[in-house]
Amino acid sequence: MTRLSSAVRGAVTALVALLTVTFAPATAQADTGPKAPADFVALRSVDPTILQEMRYFTPHNFVGVRIDGYQQPVCILTRPAAEALHRAQSKLLPQGYSLKVYDCYRPQRAVNHFVRWAEDLNDQSMKGEFYPNVDKTRLFEDGYIAEKSGHSRGSTMDLTLVKLPASPTRPYVPGESLVPCYAPRPERFPDNSVDMGTGFDCFDTLAHTLDPRIQGRQRANRLLLKSTLEELGFVNLAEEWWHYTFKPEPYPDTYFDFPVSTESLTAAH
Repeated sequence: MTRLSSAVRGAVTALVALLTVTFAPATAQADTGPKAPADFVALRSVDPTILQEMRYFTPHNFVGVRIDGYQQPVCILTRPAAEALHRAQSKLLPQGYSLKVYDCYRPQRAVNHFVRWAEDLNDQSMKGEFYPNVDKTRLFEDGYIAEKSGHSRGSTMDLTLVKLPASPTRPYVPGESLVPCYAPRPERFPDNSVDMGTGFDCFDTLAHTLDPRIQGRQRANRLLLKSTLEELGFVNLAEEWWHYTFKPEPYPDTYFDFPVSTESLTAAH
């Protein structure tokens, strides 16, 4: 029995050693993906009241599929940007509004996905909603798609206003009939946000923040968002009413590529 037990123990020891050698590289490989710097945070950890509708995690976007790198529907930002959004939310809540983010930090692999899509002129599946008046051959020239995005630096976000109490937005159903993003509010895809004159990611000059054709309540809504954010250090992209960058940026020249996932943050801290 002693001899057998020794043999068994020896076999077990050898098996454990083999398993260690076999699986150690896989474990190490799982931990070598790009991670967020320590000053990136999930927006929800700074302000859980800000609504989130992360469009690129869903197929309801101009590509029509979930975008590369969006592993979870979470808004990730540099801490200064997130804390500034919290201050904006604190100003808006007493007025009966909430911020809602559509996109925040965007990995470089997502931008690369946009570029591949733009180069595929045969893929026009979402044209009817997002770029009805734009020829896809002009997306780069007209500035709608680029090889780099400020979102990848972590302090840029796409957002809107929602009148409280917020109603739910119905899910997009892939293949459903598409309506132009600039159509009158009752006709275009329903969104629980206030009426900004166009939907989010509308590739059209009507989406320019101060386009003179946008008047009345639509213009007032845009200006409320703009004035609230600009008082706190945000800068608007004039061609997109939803696009803001918090200044000064902690990483003005760095384009990150860690996935949109809380795991990217947990591993970094």
